Amino acid sequence: MGAVYFYHLTRNPLEVTLVSLIGKARQQEWRVLVRGGNAKRLDWLDNKLWLASGEDSFLAHGQAGGPHDADQPVLLTTGADIANGAACIISLDGADVSPEETANSERVCILFDGHDQDAVQRARGQWKSLTDAGCAAQYWSEESGRWEKKAEKAAS
Repeated sequence: MGAVYFYHLTRNPLEVTLVSLIGKARQQEWRVLVRGGNAKRLDWLDNKLWLASGEDSFLAHGQAGGPHDADQPVLLTTGADIANGAACIISLDGADVSPEETANSERVCILFDGHDQDAVQRARGQWKSLTDAGCAAQYWSEESGRWEKKAEKAAS
C-alpha cells in the first residue's frame, strides 16, 4: 500500500517543487501522472516543465490525449485514467485522488498553495478523507525555508 504526502507550498512556486518531486520519482524509475483540475493550468505547466528542462535535467513528459499516452514517463492530465501506468500520482489544485489509487501507487503527492485558504481547506478535507479510509499520510511544510515533516498518520 502506498502513502500520500501532502506538500504545503509557502516559499517555492508550484513548478519548482513539481520539478523536484518528478525528478525524485523518476530516479526511482517510477512513471508519474500529474493530475490537475484545469486544462489551461496544465498547458501553462507543460510550458514551464519544458523550460525547466535543461541539458542536465531533461524532463520528458506529455499531455494526455495523444497517441502515446501509455509511453509517457510523465503524463499531465485532468482525467481520472492512469493511462501511463504511473507508480506516482501528483495532484495539483485540489484534483481528486482516491484511496484505491493511493493503495495501488508507490506514492501520491498532493501539492497545495499555503497562501490560498480555499486550497488549504481542500487539502485538509483530502487528508481527512484519505486517512479515514486507512491511507498512510505525511504532511510536509517548507515554512521554515526547508521541507520538514510536520505530521504523520500510519495506515490503518
